Amino acid sequence: MYEGTDFYCDVAIPAPRLLDVVHESDEVLAFHHTRPFWRHHVVVVPKRHIASFTTVTAADEPVVRELLAVVQQVARRAEEKHGEAAVLTNLGRYQDSKHLHVHVHSGPQRESSTITS
Repeated sequence: MYEGTDFYCDVAIPAPRLLDVVHESDEVLAFHHTRPFWRHHVVVVPKRHIASFTTVTAADEPVVRELLAVVQQVARRAEEKHGEAAVLTNLGRYQDSKHLHVHVHSGPQRESSTITS
């Protein structure tokens, strides 16, 4: 079990081959959550470290634009396939992994899962 503070920089981005990848570009990675909280649960992250949605700067704009475009694509596919989708990001104490990431999910919550992100 991972016990660090930035799962994305430490594990996901360096080793995407270990993940069920939905999208990968030079700047953004999207993959099925390793411990999904909902039946359908994808996480979208920038490949370079940005701590949080609230720390985004003007210099981050190109990466964040691409991130949001990927979130939109993933959410659209989820909505088309499952009839519903939600988009969520956590901040402050809600944010287990201190790296900007966006959850796209649909379907009911899984009973035995807890979010680690």
